[in-house]
Amino acid sequence: MPRNALALLSLILLASTTFAAEPDAKRYVIIHADDAGMSHSVNRATIESMEQGIVSSASIMVPCPWFKEIAAYAKAHPEKDFGIHLTLNSEWDNYRWAPVAGCDKVPSLCDKEGYLWGGVPAVVVNAKAEEVETELRAQIQRALDFGVPVTHLDTHMGAVVSRPDLIEVYVKLGIEFGVPVFFLRNLGREIPDERIRARATELVKTLEEHKLPVLDHMTQLYTKGTVEEKQARYLKAIADSPPGVHYLILHCGYNDHELQAITTSAQLRDTDRVIFTDPEFIEAVKKTGVEIVTWKQVRELNDKRAAE
Repeated sequence: MPRNALALLSLILLASTTFAAEPDAKRYVIIHADDAGMSHSVNRATIESMEQGIVSSASIMVPCPWFKEIAAYAKAHPEKDFGIHLTLNSEWDNYRWAPVAGCDKVPSLCDKEGYLWGGVPAVVVNAKAEEVETELRAQIQRALDFGVPVTHLDTHMGAVVSRPDLIEVYVKLGIEFGVPVFFLRNLGREIPDERIRARATELVKTLEEHKLPVLDHMTQLYTKGTVEEKQARYLKAIADSPPGVHYLILHCGYNDHELQAITTSAQLRDTDRVIFTDPEFIEAVKKTGVEIVTWKQVRELNDKRAAE
């Protein structure tokens, strides 16, 4: 980390006092990497960021071609935290994936070429809720069949939370498989659609009734920028974490030929990897006073509170 970046990070830490309203309030952060299984580059970077960095959680895209590689790693490392990145769309131009259940069973999820729809708007218009349930259950079951010790469910590009009936499927599957789903207690601006927000708010209570944890805050900085610029933004987001559980979403990769051929975000993903494996950045995070946790630990905290 360059010296000017370190100086900036130190200033941010000194200025970040908003979290101290309650001296004894606990502040937890899940540092989470999306899109494992998408490619070999993403798998390598995700593993490196968990083993050599401070990424505490990741989620796997089961329909993707490199699923088997990351599933084998997850099976061999049950101490790591891997969820399922429930996937209803396939967004890249030439690198595509099809539904796990097959287009014959979930035709409303498939485009004319037999792949999942390219974007979330097409999912909103075309997807039948019963077929979404069939496909997402197939994704979870495939991961379990490959030995992935699934810790949670979350959603690729928000497709599973794009309609009230799809959110119901999402929560239903979390309850059925007995794992938390990524859900925020205070939805606010995260879901501008009033109908979706109203149903999601009701489902928070359902999750709590089943003793499944609901998170408090989320930050995602899916933006370009230099390492120094993004280091400063990430550290400020962590240092400013309010009491509760804060979900920080990253996208790790290597800026190599494979990832460049897939996506225009190769450099962005490489930057996330570099930052969260940097020893000096990791030390700066430790000085913020937050506790980096996994989904497993959040589940344990939730169970402990429920028992009190």
